[in-house]
Amino acid sequence: MEGGFGQNSVPSSGSFDKSVIMDVKPMRTLLPVFPTSSQAPSSGQCPSGFSPFFPFGGPQGSPTPGGAMPAPLRSFRSPLGSKSSKRGSSSRPSHRKNKKTSESEIDLSSVLGISPAQREDGSREVVNFLLMMFDALRRRLCQLEDAKEIITGLTKRPDLKAGNTLMSKGIRTNMTKRIGVVPGVEIGDIFFFRMELCIVGLHAQSMGGIDYMTIRGEFEEEPLALSIVSSGEYDDNADDENVLIYSGQSGNFGKKEKLVADQKLQRGNLALDRSSRRHNEVRVIRGVKDAFNQNSKVYIYDGLYKIQDSWIEKGKSGSGVFKYKLVRMPGQLSAFSVWKSVQKWKTGFPSRNGLILTDISSGAESVPVSLVNDVDHERAPAAFTYFHSLRYPKSFILMRPSYGCNCTKACVPGDLNCSCIQRNEGDFPYTGHGLLVSRKPLVHECGPTCHCFPNCKNRASQTGLKHHMEVFKTRDRGWGLRSLDPLRAGTFICEFAGEVIDKGKFNENGGIGFKDDYVFDTTRIYDPFKWNYEPRLLEEVSSNDTSEDYDIPSPIIISAKNFGNVARFMNHSCSPNVFWQPVVYEENNQSFLHIAFFSLRHIPPMTELTYDYGITRSDHTEGSSMPKGRKKCLCGSSKCRGSFG
Repeated sequence: MEGGFGQNSVPSSGSFDKSVIMDVKPMRTLLPVFPTSSQAPSSGQCPSGFSPFFPFGGPQGSPTPGGAMPAPLRSFRSPLGSKSSKRGSSSRPSHRKNKKTSESEIDLSSVLGISPAQREDGSREVVNFLLMMFDALRRRLCQLEDAKEIITGLTKRPDLKAGNTLMSKGIRTNMTKRIGVVPGVEIGDIFFFRMELCIVGLHAQSMGGIDYMTIRGEFEEEPLALSIVSSGEYDDNADDENVLIYSGQSGNFGKKEKLVADQKLQRGNLALDRSSRRHNEVRVIRGVKDAFNQNSKVYIYDGLYKIQDSWIEKGKSGSGVFKYKLVRMPGQLSAFSVWKSVQKWKTGFPSRNGLILTDISSGAESVPVSLVNDVDHERAPAAFTYFHSLRYPKSFILMRPSYGCNCTKACVPGDLNCSCIQRNEGDFPYTGHGLLVSRKPLVHECGPTCHCFPNCKNRASQTGLKHHMEVFKTRDRGWGLRSLDPLRAGTFICEFAGEVIDKGKFNENGGIGFKDDYVFDTTRIYDPFKWNYEPRLLEEVSSNDTSEDYDIPSPIIISAKNFGNVARFMNHSCSPNVFWQPVVYEENNQSFLHIAFFSLRHIPPMTELTYDYGITRSDHTEGSSMPKGRKKCLCGSSKCRGSFG
């Protein structure tokens, strides 16, 4: 109250009555504000070092009146990589040293190739690059947290920390707010974290379900809705594939909290109301439970909708709730409908159209692999024996024998007494969810002679398929492979199984090299690409931060023509979504090399899995446009080389 004592007012000196108990709110409930200066953020912008999403991601109501706004408490945290005022104070020794760099003032967004124009308007290439960079950084933070190397003050939500780090440095895209399509984002794209939506400009609110912008109307400014996230937080009716009944927002964001008052026609609710009158397009992102992590969600971009109707109805608590009926615009690619169909197929009902076999592995895999052809009348691929690993010749010697670790139960990240962790340069190669953290010259996994349990997370590539795979007939490239499950970046897919061929017996001049379409050759030339996290984002200095080149002790050639697994069906692409990683572990007192496939980025269900077949070194030297043995590439990528093999 003006002229009196409010809840948080402080009496002037000399008038304080000690008998009165003041009702003072804790500091965390006070509104954080920023100092007014020439550097104060304008609408939609963010000062360096602060989170560019809420409250900078969009209009969130009227600004606080009356002058200065103090900085939020998080801005006074010690920067990552420092502990107090000391350097190198980590309790865990490692080959990778954490230091503060002298490049803190460098514009990392420009260094990493994100131009000012790309920050405002993205492209498919930029969106994919940023999503890969975000998840690489998030996995590294998970790795540090798992190793208990996290300093005081670092959040235990690596996704939020990774998102804040990128956005505060301007490493983002599609900052220009717009109605309708977002450049570089495609219908059916999946996201595992809300921060990913912010980074690519699909939905600017890291918490709120309604994103909107203010435009100049005929008489006054009015908000218009840009996108909504329907994630089951409220009483939405989200089962229909083309119609969504969306509940308005209120101040209660907890899942278990009930509304105690009628919702108000303000902020996001007002934006939806105005959009229903103007009939503008609204982007819809649907959130569904992650089958592999029940505490998480997968977010599916389902395309553009229009608000057809709105009304108020009584909620479960008896309070008034705004309801909005959104109808999907026709002529768009399928997204949520595909997701719903896949869930039914995995339960076995109804039967798939074109289903030939329910399990092509005949029980060799713990997860069945279906065989489907809804293109033509071919009944099956050429006969082969399903085998889930490698067959090495008895005389084949690849590496010296190694000794397993002495860990009890399971290997613990950060434990340098573990010999397997020592071989991985002091880092545990996988996150707690089994995702590969970084591409490495060679990943060392635990083997049969290790004392750790068989379910140790450092055996990620040895347990066979973990996801529902499907061999299907493509329209122009023979048989292919896809997953019925969504795949996170870094997910182990499968090993390339088959028979290891002696290099001396491999005849590239008309022999097995030309007759066998199912050969994997580690000696081929593969296009380099960046997949690992950028150390400078965490102020790390690493001696091997740029090395993603493989270091294979002895090259191997694998034929999957007669013996193999689902990997033999993966087709080539010049812009693949899968990559291979050499993995070594001990078998029968001998260390052998294996080729493991991991997802390059997030892969939606029913998306074909592809990897780069590479180019033979002799062809690369000759420089011919189509040397003998090469095949015409039909990947359709904008970066297509024209041929492969």
